Amino acid sequence: MIDYPEGATPLDLDELAGLKFSHITTRGELDHLEQANIQNGLRWLARLKNRDILNDQFARKLHLQLFGEVWSWAGQYRLTEKNIGVDPLYISVKLRELLDNVQYWVDQDTFNPKETATRFHHQLVYIHPFPNGNGRHARFYADALLEKLYSVDRIDWSGGYDLQQMNERRQQYIHALRAADAGDYTSLFEFTGVDQ
Repeated sequence: MIDYPEGATPLDLDELAGLKFSHITTRGELDHLEQANIQNGLRWLARLKNRDILNDQFARKLHLQLFGEVWSWAGQYRLTEKNIGVDPLYISVKLRELLDNVQYWVDQDTFNPKETATRFHHQLVYIHPFPNGNGRHARFYADALLEKLYSVDRIDWSGGYDLQQMNERRQQYIHALRAADAGDYTSLFEFTGVDQ
């Protein structure tokens, strides 16, 4: 049913069974359905006044708002191993460590806002807490960090492209994430426009 672009995480059969619409048979139909859900989730996020977003509850709630109309497991941490991400048993611990680190970076002004958001995004994708939608979730979460805690503009992740489709921008994004996995943030900082 679903073909995956490079860097996307394939779903197992149990996760695919969580699709709330049995009539969906192609990747295009799924993308359309998810995009409509994401738009609703972004409206929820725009209305959110609470600045307390660096916690497990918000991480799950954001994923649920973005994908809950499409997937029954939205907002729930994955239970299976994937081609990326930490062992499912350690997701909540690693996420808590990351959120605590980011709170420290914000409080201590460790990095400029865009660098903080970029590092947060990368490490959240690396943890890969959910069965699917991790890249989108991490991008919107990083943007929420910029808007709600720093009151600055979001990152232009797409650069005019659709990051859900294979194209030059997505290839740059995947390459930059993989370089950051190896400890080199240069390409990712360039991708997100962090001043060096």
